[in-house]
Parts: sequence; structure tokens; C-alpha cells
Amino acid sequence: MSRAALVVVDVQESFRQRPIWAYGSNPDLVRQVDRLVAAARQRGDLVVWVLHSEPGTGGVFDPALGHVRLIDGLVPAEGEPTLVKTAHNAFSTTNLQQLLTLAGIHDLTVCGIRTEQCVETTTRVGADLGYRMTFVTDATLTFPTPHRDLPETATVEEILADPRTLSAEEMVTRTEYALAGRFATIRTVDELTGATLTGVRG
Repeated sequence: MSRAALVVVDVQESFRQRPIWAYGSNPDLVRQVDRLVAAARQRGDLVVWVLHSEPGTGGVFDPALGHVRLIDGLVPAEGEPTLVKTAHNAFSTTNLQQLLTLAGIHDLTVCGIRTEQCVETTTRVGADLGYRMTFVTDATLTFPTPHRDLPETATVEEILADPRTLSAEEMVTRTEYALAGRFATIRTVDELTGATLTGVRG
């Protein structure tokens, strides 16, 4: 029995409802995630799907609006759990750790949206809980990030025009620097889909 799992974080329709979606770092995200999922299933790894929900907010993460669902093209197989979280990481407000413990999982691979937010936070918490973490950067996606002093009402155009804005590429690089050697091993989709499980643990 496999002791590994793939956790797919927040690859959901909610993000596509925001104008900033057009400036995401990884237009190939769905295909890359699908490749990881197919490889995990072939190895017999557990695949866990996670969605982010903000009930009662009236925003794109409010389940009442119907966007808290996987992006078209991603479909859980029978028996693959879909968890709904209300925190940045996939552990605190779900039974993810219980599922992993019952399945005897020790190795976690993570991917999804956003690179430096929910995916990175899940990775950090997982590492602190004792899991051996693999972070697949090219199966994550993020967006240009505004400076903290820019008003929340700023338009996409204003965000992009602000010289203080960090580009999506800068956010991805920062995340890799923060995680590598501390919280996770950084891998690519090609490495994980073209190697055996023992060959990708680093």
C-alpha cells in the first residue's frame, strides 16, 4: 500500500471569476495538475482535493454563488475525498490529517492555487506535522501581488501599474526560496510523472 498522497489545493472556479485571472503565472495549470493526478493514481497514491470556502461573504468564495467547485477538466475519481476548508492551509479546518493518518501516509505532494498562499501554507503546516513534503511549483499558479498600502478597491490596471507590485514570477521565486531546504523538496511535473516514487523523494 502506498504511503504517499497528492493534495490538490484550491484549483477552483472561484479564481476564474476575478479579473486578475488573466495575469496568472501558469496558463497550463489544469493540464499540469491533471498529469500529476494521473501519475498519482497509477502509483496507487491517495489523491485529495481541497476547495476554499468563505460562506456568507457574498464573494467568489461564497458557496452560495456556485463557484466553489473544481475548474472544468478536473474530476475526482471514485473514492477520492474532496475537502472544503475555511483557512489558508488544508489542515486546520478539515479532517485532512485524520484521513492521512488512517491511510498511513507519510509523504505529501502539493500543488494548486495560490503558490505563495494556500499551497505554501499547506506545505509549511504539513512539514511541521512531520510529513515529508514535495512542492510542485509548475503545478501551482499565482498572480501579481499588490503592496500592502494599495487599497483593496484597486483595479487590476492599478495593481499592475504600481511599481511596488510583485510580479507573479517574483512570488513564485520567493516561495521556492522560502520552502526549499526548510519545508519541502521542490520538484517539477516532469520529474514526478517520469520517475518512480522512490526516485522523487530527494
